[in-house]
Amino acid sequence: MRSIWKSLVTPAAFVLGWSAVAAAAPAGNLDGRWAATVVQNGVTIPFRLDISGSERNLVGTLYNGEDKETTTSASYQDGKLQLDFDHYLTYITATDKDGELDGTVGITLRVRGVSPEDNNADTRTRGSSPFHAKRYVAPPPEALANIPSIDGVWEIPHESNKGEHAWRLIVQQHGADITTSILRVDGDTGALTGSWQGDKFVASHFDGARPGLFEITPLPDGTLKVVSAGSNRDGDMIAYRPEVARAKGLPEPSNYQTHTTVRDPNEVFAYRFPDTHGKILSNENPKFKGKVVLAIVTGTWCPNCHDEAQYLVQLYAKYHDQGLEIVALDFEEPDQQKSLKRVNAFIKQYKVPYTYLIAGEPSEMWDKVPQAVNLNTWPATFFIGRDGKVKATHAGFAAPGSGIFNTELQEEFTSNIERLLKEKAPISTSAAPSGAAE
Repeated sequence: MRSIWKSLVTPAAFVLGWSAVAAAAPAGNLDGRWAATVVQNGVTIPFRLDISGSERNLVGTLYNGEDKETTTSASYQDGKLQLDFDHYLTYITATDKDGELDGTVGITLRVRGVSPEDNNADTRTRGSSPFHAKRYVAPPPEALANIPSIDGVWEIPHESNKGEHAWRLIVQQHGADITTSILRVDGDTGALTGSWQGDKFVASHFDGARPGLFEITPLPDGTLKVVSAGSNRDGDMIAYRPEVARAKGLPEPSNYQTHTTVRDPNEVFAYRFPDTHGKILSNENPKFKGKVVLAIVTGTWCPNCHDEAQYLVQLYAKYHDQGLEIVALDFEEPDQQKSLKRVNAFIKQYKVPYTYLIAGEPSEMWDKVPQAVNLNTWPATFFIGRDGKVKATHAGFAAPGSGIFNTELQEEFTSNIERLLKEKAPISTSAAPSGAAE
């Protein structure tokens, strides 16, 4: 495995069409596009970094496909660059050396998924990785002859600790260029972009979390060999077209709408936790009582939860005046529960208007949300009717990089919300006492 990726490290500056030749720029001016790399698990992962502004008024931008992640703060003084993405607790610090940037990326990475079986919240590791960047130079156009078409949806047989038997590989191809993602029950890997490199497609990205690098090789039998590196998913995988997978009797990917359920659909979905200001709120609060509520099991350490939050902001703006509320049941590491640094940066960065309740540590999820069955994805969404009962669930979040599955998710979410908003609120038989904390 490692020997395969050594062949990608040497020409890394050319992956995704990034030239190794630096463009001339005025000394001390970092404005423009950079061909950057981060070394993760011994693998050099190229990614796009844009810098605009000057000195203390800098803005750094990372990319998840076409989506952008901008800095919460940035500065450049005395040849030293500092880019902070506090909503991920990620930073890039580097020194300008002869027009190139050398330094480190500080990032919190997930080592493995949290599951009821291991019940271990210590699944993230904080560390720094080597960073380098050169000025981006557009590569010369390449001949497009004999480039195979891999556009569309594929399935990868895979047994996971979440009960999955297959993942999806989504490829959006335009000539020699691709945007690709692996979609699991939790959500996707983010949108990796790349191009045809001799006999394979190579795609990569870094968006403030989940650095990744895919090598996708078309095989003579019509399947794809997929190798993933740099994101704790090293290994060769074989991808089949869905119709071929069915003909071979291979299992289908998980159903996102039925993966997580509730123990009793006639039971009110109950929660009671402090918000980011320490005020206790529950499902009995007038803010939520009689409303259609999306309750989101989430954590700001989770990249797919970042993706979902940006969509939830849109839903809130569209449906809040019609009676929709959204409440995040947020599970954070102990140090983050004390400071809420990342949570507050997350809320500010995405302009989150809905309620965040600090529910506990990730390993406490099953105790704090006992009504859920097979709750093991980040995020998980519960659609709650005006009577306080769960009407539908959705495991994970397929972001725009998931193509058609993001479209289907949006149709599902809006359909559920609009259906529930039409329901009449039950007649209240009791009211909260005046002056109650909730």
